[in-house]
Amino acid sequence: MTDRKNHLDTRATTLLLACCAFWGLQQILIKTTVPEVPPLWQASIRMAGAVVLLWLWCLWRRVPLFDRDGTLGGGLLAGLLFAGEFVCIYIGLQHTTASRLTVFLYTAPFVVALLLPRFVHAERLRGVQWLGLAIAFTGVVAAFSESFGHSSSGQLLGDALGLAAGVLWGLTTLAIRTTRLATASAEKTLFYQIAVTAAVSPVLSLALGERWGFAYSSYAWFSISVQTAIGAFASYLAWMWMLRHYPATRISSFTFLTPLFALVFGVVLLDEPLTLQLVLALAGVALGIVLVNRRTSPTVQAETVRRAN
Repeated sequence: MTDRKNHLDTRATTLLLACCAFWGLQQILIKTTVPEVPPLWQASIRMAGAVVLLWLWCLWRRVPLFDRDGTLGGGLLAGLLFAGEFVCIYIGLQHTTASRLTVFLYTAPFVVALLLPRFVHAERLRGVQWLGLAIAFTGVVAAFSESFGHSSSGQLLGDALGLAAGVLWGLTTLAIRTTRLATASAEKTLFYQIAVTAAVSPVLSLALGERWGFAYSSYAWFSISVQTAIGAFASYLAWMWMLRHYPATRISSFTFLTPLFALVFGVVLLDEPLTLQLVLALAGVALGIVLVNRRTSPTVQAETVRRAN
């Protein structure tokens, strides 16, 4: 039986900060690699490499991946939702800016907060936590609002795909928490998602007419290697482990930090300007996350447990 916690401890907070920081850096890696390596082909290489790394990890740790444990249906569903999210992101970026798409992508925590409590009562948020979620999202919107005035043709499609990606991300979390995957190992849960994506991405890459190749610069291969080993393997494995042990509604709120980390890395690595708007946005997201993750009183915890039973 999984030892689930009803709050985020130091280990979870540290892992979440590390994951969000890398996911913010990963956006810069992808952005600077796309001129050489087409997006979906880049995703195909990443996911295929992550499948190999995860398989080797499971051999070393003796984690079974192919036992019949009733997770196939939920696993394929989560895998298809995960693959759909990536497809929407990469195609959407062809029609809208990364900043606009990112805002729509990070509607995922609202999807989790709205739908998951209908199946798992312990995931229900209280009024002050909903306020925190709204403040955090407002901070993200504020950080990216400067770019909203620069619209281009076809942007509506890109925005819609960004919103679809956010919904699919939220639904992936829902599938993991409400199917037999909730009791599966983090490794097996991740395997379903990256394996399905590794199978889908190359097909769509060919359908979109992307040019395949391997004769890329050392920087491009370094970028793809880091995205594969840390992004698609280590950070996603940590995320799946946290979904199994901690409240999904709480950890989802932390993902609002990812786009802001991307902006901070842009300031540090790409010499982009540091504005008062960015500082205020960071403060807003931090406040929102604190409110969402406030510890509930013993009375409220007992009532939540009683309703869950």
